[in-house]
Formats: sequence, C-alpha cells, structure tokens
Amino acid sequence: MIFNSYLFWAFFAVVLLVYWLLPHKYQRWLLVITSYIFYGAWDWRFLSLIFISSAVDFVVGQAIDRRTDPVQRKRMLIISVLVNLGFLGIFKYFNFFAGEFVHLMDLFGFHLSALTINVVLPVGISFYTFQTMGYTIDVYYRRAAPSRDFLGFSLFVSFFPQLVAGPIERYSHLMPQFESRRPWTHNLFGEGLYHVLIGMFKKVVLADNLAPIADAIFATPYQELNGGQVLIGVWAFALQIYGDFSGYSSIAQGIARWMGFELMYNFKMPYFAQSPSDFWRRWHISLSQWLRDNLYVPLGGNRGSEPKTYRNLMLTMGIGGLWHGAAWTYVIWGVLHGALLCLFRPFSLRPGKTAGVMGPPEKRPLWLKLLLVFVMFQAVCLTWLYFRAPSATQAWGMLAAVVGGFSWDSFTTFGLASLAFYALPLLVYEAWVERSGNMLAILKVAWPIRAAFYSYMLLMLWFFPPEASSAFIYFQF
Repeated sequence: MIFNSYLFWAFFAVVLLVYWLLPHKYQRWLLVITSYIFYGAWDWRFLSLIFISSAVDFVVGQAIDRRTDPVQRKRMLIISVLVNLGFLGIFKYFNFFAGEFVHLMDLFGFHLSALTINVVLPVGISFYTFQTMGYTIDVYYRRAAPSRDFLGFSLFVSFFPQLVAGPIERYSHLMPQFESRRPWTHNLFGEGLYHVLIGMFKKVVLADNLAPIADAIFATPYQELNGGQVLIGVWAFALQIYGDFSGYSSIAQGIARWMGFELMYNFKMPYFAQSPSDFWRRWHISLSQWLRDNLYVPLGGNRGSEPKTYRNLMLTMGIGGLWHGAAWTYVIWGVLHGALLCLFRPFSLRPGKTAGVMGPPEKRPLWLKLLLVFVMFQAVCLTWLYFRAPSATQAWGMLAAVVGGFSWDSFTTFGLASLAFYALPLLVYEAWVERSGNMLAILKVAWPIRAAFYSYMLLMLWFFPPEASSAFIYFQF
C-alpha cells in the first residue's frame, strides 16, 4: 500500500475510525496489528525481520542497562549492531560486496565465480533497522532508559506512517507519545490536513509530473545530450526527489497527527540552504542526526585537529552514501557531499572559533543570501548527477556535457516551462515559510487565504495528475 493510492486511504479510514472508538489501552494493540498488516501487504514473509529486530533489541536494551561492566555492555551492543547490520548485509549489500571481491581477486590473478543470492530487498529495511539500532545505541550511551514494554517497543519499530520511508524517529521522542493518552482536539485535524495536502501535492503534482523529464534525460546516453538538456534533467530530478521524499514525510506527519502523534520534520526547505552544513540541517534531518550522533561524534567529530575533522566528515558522508544503496554511485554522492562540507568549513560560522568570512546568516545582505542559495543549489544538483545516474561513467559524461557547452532546443524549453509551472508556486510558498520561521505559518493566516491555498493544491491534484503514478523513491532504500 502506498500513500497515493485509494487502497491505502480506505485502509486508513477504517483504522482511524476504530482507533478513536477504542479505549486508550487497546489503541496500541490496534496500531501494532495494523502496522504489521500494512507492511505485510508488501510481502508477508518479511514480517519476521521486523519481529526479530524488535525482539533482539528489546532484550539487548535491557541487558545493556543491567550490566555495569563496560566490556559486557559493549558486547551486548555489538549483538544489536550485528543483527541489524546483518539483515542489511544479507538483503541489501551481499551481492554488491561479493561482486566487488571477485573483481578485486581478478586484479591479483585469481579468477573466482561470483557467489550471489537471489533475494528481494525488503521495503524500508534501512529505515527500521537504523531506528531500532539507534535505540540500543541510545541506551548504551545512557541517552535513553530501556523499554520494559514489548508491545510499546514493537509499535515504536513498526509504526506504519513512518515505517518504510521515515523519518527515523528517536526512541525518546516517539515512545512517550505511545505511552500517554491522546485526546482529540480540533488542532489535530487542521495540522493533519495541511501535512497530508501538501504532501500529496509534492508527490503527485510535483514529483510524478517531473519524473518523466528526469527519466528521459538520465536514460539517454550522455553522448547524445547537450548541456542544456542535462541541466533540465538534473534540475527536474532535484525537484522530483525532494517532492517525492518530503511528500512522503509530510503525509506520514499528517496521518500520525490525525491519531494524536507528532512526528519530527524530516525536511525544512532544503533548497534554501546557504551552505552544505545548512543543507544537511534541512534535508533528511532524521538521517543526518542519526549519522551525527552515532557515527560522526563517536569518530571524534570536530573535537580533534582539523585534518581529523575532515576525515570524520568524509567517512560519515561516505557511509551515509552507502546507506542509500549498494552501488559506487551512491558512495561517490556521499563523498562529494563530504568534500563540500570540508570545502565550506573554513568559511562557515563555528562557535568559539570564528564568525566565518561570510558572517552570521541573519546578518548577511539579501544579495549574498540569494547568491549562496543559488550556488548551493547548483552544488547539490552536481551531486544528484551521481545519485541518479545508472553509472559513474554516465554521470561523468553528463557533467562533461554541461561544462563542454550549452545549447537550447525544444526539449529544454518544454522542461524549463514544466519546472516553472509545477515547482515555482511551491518554491514561492516555501520562501514565505522560510521568512516566517514557522513551518505551520499557513495555519495562522486568515481563513480565506488558507482556503485559497488549499483550493490551489486540490485543483492541481484534480486537473494535473501525472500520466503514471510511481512508488516513492526511498522505498528502495
């Protein structure tokens, strides 16, 4: 079931009705059962993965808490890490690393046959394994108390709004909400409606209408592309992946809000970022925070020398790229973002060290802000080439086409017009939200303005549906 399908909304309507009719003590049972039904609709065989991951980390969390010896605590944590990364290794990375090992042996003159396994990648496995593994890491570092309630913990791992594409929630944020009573208030409906509507708009109107443009460019051999076509294609993909992924996160927030829960924001106008670090404070925020707290900081963060800080940034972003998929293009994408972070670091604001040559963001003149936003967007689009291209060779060739010369044709005109029609109104709206400093600023305006805004989204959904609806991009991760 996907959020932009009639089947899901029929399913959710029944769940929501029964949910609010049940007493509080039975609501969690309903949500666990329906979450397993939701995930089982993809492939019931993979329900065992969620259950095993939940059971192992529930037991490990308590075992870590009971032990005082550091060595024993670390051993318990290793069990959790091995189980969760083991699932990822088998289902997501085994064939990739097996193939790379064979290639490596070929270089030394040893010719081996590649050992591969024919498995289907479970939907959302990278999300729920990181979420439950993050719990045991938090318990290990005493950032959270261990769960004593297996039903509640199972719900924390399997909660269906954010199960297959995030956000990757912290135990300390989501679990207390499951334990407390959730009375219905009028704010729940209004906030949920806004999140669902703008999420559907981003996914259906923006992402799915721009997908054919991006697909056509990236499926064309780079030798047949000119610089203008490549720019249109990568701009289209940049907006497609943003609409697709942030759209899912918004819908997840909305349906969770209708049940009385509050999920974290996973996106905050990322294409208005003025630096690489600013971008990662706005894009896939839950993964950024997970990597920061559980990888970058344990590696040493920025506590050591500058060379070590650069090393930690590169390692963190490289592993973050590999998290997205078993291909070198994803690793290159992550390394490029690491390089951007290192490149901009001497110019950035760092408390206690320097104010940065560009000054604090709030004191920058408008022309400098606009210039930085433009430069940062183009830099991010450069990295998207490697994320989206089927091979590094294709990405390099497309980049060479941009650098080698720019030409204008009918496809470029059509693509630019499509980008303006589908994306420009949303970007103008997000610029207003950015200026207001309130993600729910639209709920504070007069109702005629809000009604006009909602009507625009509904009319676009009605009159400009995509030719073909597609699954959410991040389901493959």
